[in-house]
Amino acid sequence: MNPSNELQIHDIKDIVEIPDYSIFIFYFLIFLAVLALFIVIVFIIKYFKNKKPNLRKEYFKILKDIDYSQAKTSAYTISKYVRLLAKNERENILADELIELLQEYKYKKEVKQIDDNIKAKLSTFMDVVDV
Repeated sequence: MNPSNELQIHDIKDIVEIPDYSIFIFYFLIFLAVLALFIVIVFIIKYFKNKKPNLRKEYFKILKDIDYSQAKTSAYTISKYVRLLAKNERENILADELIELLQEYKYKKEVKQIDDNIKAKLSTFMDVVDV
């Protein structure tokens, strides 16, 4: 008899198959990453799409780029946007003074060119307004 034949090991069990779900976990993590990226992109698009323009900046730009060659149209434009831009007491006082000076350019067929006093008042108003 061979001694190796007599030796029996009773502690070793058969090979057991361990389930491997790592590929499913990987696919699930990729799906979550794509979903999160999609949600972030949608929120960014909504943020920029629904962002309201700053009207004060637009009014300020209109007043800054005003054309003085047509005095009557300029007077109406200045009156409109100065009133919309004035927020505090000092701005309201300057706006009222400017609108009062512009009254002679409104409601008439023929008007003279806007004088330098009004241009200076408008410049002062533009300096006071913080946009």
